[in-house]
Amino acid sequence: MLEEFNVDQNTLVHAWQQQLPEFLDPGDSAEVLADESDPQGFRVHINAAGHQFYSFDFYCSYMDPREVKVELVDVEKDGQTVNEQNERLQEMTGDYVRHLHECAQALHRITNPS
Repeated sequence: MLEEFNVDQNTLVHAWQQQLPEFLDPGDSAEVLADESDPQGFRVHINAAGHQFYSFDFYCSYMDPREVKVELVDVEKDGQTVNEQNERLQEMTGDYVRHLHECAQALHRITNPS
């Protein structure tokens, strides 16, 4: 049986916005937004550092107080959607997914305070 998840979405988004930069590479930036259709979900937009102008959009949702599901929604280069199947983008995506899970672990004090 899944545990109930009872964290206010605004609190969650604010906590992620504050904590996530600590897990990103220097020069990367992120924006965390509430998902209007899912009170346990939020969207993360990451602008990668460097001159390639890549940005990554993820959808994250809490499965329970300890587990966050991370899905890649889109990768863009200079505002245009690109095929995320190339090896470098796969590597970058994997790194960002790991960073998102690390951030979720750091936020257990909020999502799973017991």
